[in-house]
Amino acid sequence: MTASRLLPLPAELSVIVPCYNEVANVAPMVAALDSALEGRKWEVIFVDDSSPDGTAAEVSRIARLDPRVRVLCRVGRRGLSSAVIEGILSSSAPWVAVMDGDLQHDESVLCTMLAELQSGADIVVASRHVAGGDSAGLAGHWRHMLSDAGIRAAQAIMPHPLSDPMSGFFAMRRDLFDTLLPRLSGTGFKILLDLVMSAPRTVRIVEVPFVFRPRLAGESKLDIVVLIQFATMLLDKLTRGWLPTRFMAFALVGLIGVAVNVAVLNLAGACGLGFSWAQLAGTAVAILTNFMLNNRFTYHDRRLKGVKLWRGLVIFIAVCSLGAIANIGIARMMLDSAGHGHWDRSSAAGAVVGVVWNYAVSSTLVWR
Repeated sequence: MTASRLLPLPAELSVIVPCYNEVANVAPMVAALDSALEGRKWEVIFVDDSSPDGTAAEVSRIARLDPRVRVLCRVGRRGLSSAVIEGILSSSAPWVAVMDGDLQHDESVLCTMLAELQSGADIVVASRHVAGGDSAGLAGHWRHMLSDAGIRAAQAIMPHPLSDPMSGFFAMRRDLFDTLLPRLSGTGFKILLDLVMSAPRTVRIVEVPFVFRPRLAGESKLDIVVLIQFATMLLDKLTRGWLPTRFMAFALVGLIGVAVNVAVLNLAGACGLGFSWAQLAGTAVAILTNFMLNNRFTYHDRRLKGVKLWRGLVIFIAVCSLGAIANIGIARMMLDSAGHGHWDRSSAAGAVVGVVWNYAVSSTLVWR
């Protein structure tokens, strides 16, 4: 037998699984794929963002026994969309599918999705919101509300009609992905919307139903941060990339800081503090809020931890303190010109100036 006959046949489908802390789900997922894709030539690529629970090690253990299983370890990089992009780029199959690593996506639908692609579809989306689909596995009223809000926001601006643009379960032609790659923002957790909004109107998109199953192990990643990143990506698409995604993310966090600033200002004023002291209190709380949100969201891929977190906070406070001086001064000036009945507007104007300064310096000194 020649050496070439010992080589595995090339895969017709690459399944990309972005994962973080999913060690308990790796073996069951490989087994489920083996059963669902029986008779097909496939491979699965787990893209792991340095999970501390040993996810990558578990994939490597299985890969030593099964050549269809591979792991791509990312060090110092985070984010679902960028993980999917790197995973697809590491594949060579003509068709690729993307699914979560938590077993909530029904792997039996993959054969239907592949059949649609082989019949001429460009992108196939597994939808929870067409006949036969169900989102019951999305636990809790809060997560249902986040998902529904994202769907409505996306449908309002999408060039292609989709019942479930928040779906993380889809398949597509690999050559189409290569064509769309330069237009992708690569940010956030909803790569499907990024792809669909980057695709020309001639692209044929098909939806197939699937039932979103309850999570059996691990923790859900869907939270308010995901929705904020989703909004940032929508803005990136609406502005056609003219505004940097990270700047827009920083600006969104800054708006939250403005709201916090004004809320604390009014609370301090109600407690009897004068305007300048009340504004100082609002600014201080807003600085701390902005730092934590930016570390969690804007600079998610450069998130500071441990000693670096505290060092970054000290630098951030120092940087923002300079901006706070201008913040308070401008707010004071606005108040004097507008009258003492306009605390809110005066405070907001000062806070906006602080946000611009903070962004200009934070990217170079804090989250380098």
